[in-house]
Amino acid sequence: MTDPVLRVGNASGFYGDRFDAMREMLEGGELDVLTGDYLAELTMLILGRDRLKDARLGYAKTFLRQLEECLGLALDRGVRIVANAGGLNPSGLADAVRGLAERLGVPARVAHVEGDDLLARGRWGAGVLTANAYLGGGGIAACLRAGADVVVTGRVTDAALVTGPAAAHFGWDPEDPGYYDALAGAVLAGHVLECGTQATGGNYAFFAGHDARSLRRPGFPLAELRADGSSVITKHPGTGGLVDVGTVTAQLLYETGGARYAGPDVTARLDTVRLEPDGPDRVRISGVRGEAPPPTLKVGLNRIGGWRNEVVFVLTGLDIEAKAQLVRDQLEDAFAADGGRQRPAHVRWELARTEREDGDTQERASAYLRLVVRDGDPEKVGRAVSGAAVELALASYPGFHVTAPPGKGAPYGVFEARYVDLGEARHTAVLPDGERVAVSPPARTEPAAPAHPPASVHSPASVHSPASVHSSVPARPSVPARPSAELPDPLPPGPCRAAPLGLVAGARSGDKGGDANVGVWARSDEAWRWLAHELTEDRFRALLPETAGLVVVRHVLPNLRALNFVVEGILGEGVAAQARFDPQAKALGEWLRSRYVDIPEVLL
Repeated sequence: MTDPVLRVGNASGFYGDRFDAMREMLEGGELDVLTGDYLAELTMLILGRDRLKDARLGYAKTFLRQLEECLGLALDRGVRIVANAGGLNPSGLADAVRGLAERLGVPARVAHVEGDDLLARGRWGAGVLTANAYLGGGGIAACLRAGADVVVTGRVTDAALVTGPAAAHFGWDPEDPGYYDALAGAVLAGHVLECGTQATGGNYAFFAGHDARSLRRPGFPLAELRADGSSVITKHPGTGGLVDVGTVTAQLLYETGGARYAGPDVTARLDTVRLEPDGPDRVRISGVRGEAPPPTLKVGLNRIGGWRNEVVFVLTGLDIEAKAQLVRDQLEDAFAADGGRQRPAHVRWELARTEREDGDTQERASAYLRLVVRDGDPEKVGRAVSGAAVELALASYPGFHVTAPPGKGAPYGVFEARYVDLGEARHTAVLPDGERVAVSPPARTEPAAPAHPPASVHSPASVHSPASVHSSVPARPSVPARPSAELPDPLPPGPCRAAPLGLVAGARSGDKGGDANVGVWARSDEAWRWLAHELTEDRFRALLPETAGLVVVRHVLPNLRALNFVVEGILGEGVAAQARFDPQAKALGEWLRSRYVDIPEVLL
């Protein structure tokens, strides 16, 4: 008889997360499946460079070290392990796990999922290191149904680490009524778990209102899933951190866009989610509606975009602006020498006025001038820049010094998303006995479309979508948008006071390629009545001037009392290009919360 509850935990939110988390989760309480998310856009680039050096690599090596300590413990406790640590080489990692199990004398049945690697298709253009489709959970489910104790995958969606085990455990069938709703519920549970401690108080906007000692070491999250797709998000008893409606809301908004959260298994409707407390450190997710997935798969491409270098000049004391202008002029003169042939293609200066008047330490009396250069020629960002900067040591502004000796520069990566037809990826489950099972694509698909059209979009002519640039690659087709979400009645007029937005609203932000999203939610119905009308796209741009010339789209999610803003192009060519001070937009939401707005006094 199937257990009515499937307990799925998480032990990794990224490659480099807390090493001891796997053991902590296995020893901390009851679990059926333990997942680990090791992949991100930047990680795939790192693994691609590893594979260039050694074709046997391309997977997350720390996963193997964790298993060396925990594989026997997992089998003793009957916990299956599912992780995307296979990266670019899932078969290689599976072989390594089998070798480890043999050496440890542990009879582990190991399976893996492949078919996401599309690099060999050879149509991606020059310099592409990785080209991986985001697969769903079907291959994972097949491996678990065949009795696997450990399943490693390449690039699957983060939520697939939960949808696969759930589909295998509950026996969900596409012909069943409620199939898409159940699968969509599992997708959102997986989305909450995927970033580990971000669901248990990590990076939480309202952390200051909770026990600081508990937040020093948050426990990792787990989901108790049921056959209808509903779940309870919680953590092991006695572990640090917290789980409440706010922490779950924050993670649901993280790195999402509109109300339709489309994936290869199902399109989950974020505008149907219901969250409610279910006891201490327990939040129930229910009511999630699902629709057929889109007819295309997202493919993440990583390539070497060129070379990059950086120098940070320290400006101390008086005349900060004049000092900054002097060193800029001196470097620009150096770049202009020899007819400007050594000038990098991209030169960016940023002056951070961090100094305080009459500073009581030297550092608090100092500002920072950051120079970032990029070019396809390593010579133009290497010696040409570092040499010019060093030569100014005795010939520039008073107090000249830099935070670190200028280097020779380093290659940077560029991420791009494209879309291909579902049939282009040969999704395959390689079972513990070596049998290869093809995973069929969904029998029914629906073109992806926004659940609610944006109220307004500011679209500069200089911004282009990947689909318009690469017309040979199918983009997600669109269908007519559905009616806009209904806004609550505004608060009645009353006195207001200028105060930081973050006093009444939380936020969490993140990156998707060159775009960023900022999810903003209200903590009460009254605050939502104000926020929904106050924080328009135009107001958002005014509060964050760096977004003024970019496409900004607002999505309304009333059930979460939330607005989700997608800012296109703010991160340039993605995190690896490091085109911005905060290259993954992790703190963009906190900047927004710090901005002053006129808030009704009844909310303060």
